[in-house]
Amino acid sequence: MRTSFTVLATIGGLSSMASAVGNAVFVNTCSFPVYLWSVDSVVSQQYTLEPGQNYSEVLHSDPTTGGVAIKITTVENGLYNASPQTDYAYSLTNGQTWYDLSDVFGDPFSGNSLTITPSDTSCSSVDWPSGTPPAGSQVH
Repeated sequence: MRTSFTVLATIGGLSSMASAVGNAVFVNTCSFPVYLWSVDSVVSQQYTLEPGQNYSEVLHSDPTTGGVAIKITTVENGLYNASPQTDYAYSLTNGQTWYDLSDVFGDPFSGNSLTITPSDTSCSSVDWPSGTPPAGSQVH
C-alpha cells in the first residue's frame, strides 16, 4: 500500500510584505507517524505528526542562516541519530520564495509519495512518486 506525505506551500506573490509571503503546511497522509523540526539559526522542538495530522508555519527568513529547513524523519529523535531525513528548505530573497526538497542520510519515504503543491499555480510543484529524489535540480 502506497501512502504519501504532502507539503502545501502557500506562497504569496512577489510582495515583500511578510503577511503576503504565506505558510508551509505539512500534511501526514502516511499510515505511520513522522517527526519534524524547523531549523534556522535555532532548532525547534520535535513535532510528532500522527497519520492525518498537519503542521504549519509562516514562511520566514533568518538573518543568520539566510534560510529555513524543515527536517522530517520517520524515526523519533531522528534528527539527532543520523536517521534518514527529507528536508524541505526555503529562503525568501528579493520578494521571491525559493524552495527545494532533498534527502540526507538515505530516503526515509522510499516506497511512499512526496509532493509539494504550491497554492500559486505559477509556481512549480515537486512530486516524488516513489519517495526518492529524481535526477536533476529540485530548486524552484
